[in-house]
Amino acid sequence: MSRMHRGPLLSAGVLLGVGLGGFVDGILLHQLLQWHNMLSSHLPPDTLVNAKVNMFWDGLFHAFTWLMTFAGLVLLWRAGQRADVPWSTRTFAGCLLGGWGLFNVVEGLIDHQLLGVHHVRSGPSELAWDLGFLAFGLGLLAAGGALVRAGRHDVTPRGAPVAR
Repeated sequence: MSRMHRGPLLSAGVLLGVGLGGFVDGILLHQLLQWHNMLSSHLPPDTLVNAKVNMFWDGLFHAFTWLMTFAGLVLLWRAGQRADVPWSTRTFAGCLLGGWGLFNVVEGLIDHQLLGVHHVRSGPSELAWDLGFLAFGLGLLAAGGALVRAGRHDVTPRGAPVAR
């Protein structure tokens, strides 16, 4: 059997995880719960103009998450066309979790802590919410890494029956 290359599946899974994790953040925290918008710490959405500016920046955020998801799908499609890429549910699921965790950690450190453009939930416990968001992201990274490591020996080629 020729050498198997996990890189294409890893890349696709991480990008999909970043995109899907961003959608969870945007849909759940921005839209459904309405805890924050992209610029809500600097520009509270308490007037129509401020709400429209925040909505625009939320739209750019969602465009980014859509592009990450699309790029992940393109990479997954390409990986699926290669016989040397092993199909591993553990590896792929680990990359999805790791990508989501990566999104949370990067977004939490940059937007919440460094730039302070918004917090998970503003108010007296905002640091606790922000730290919880980061901890959740680190947990996702750890769980994803464990799954990727567990799947490193999965070498089922594309189209082959999966051993049970």
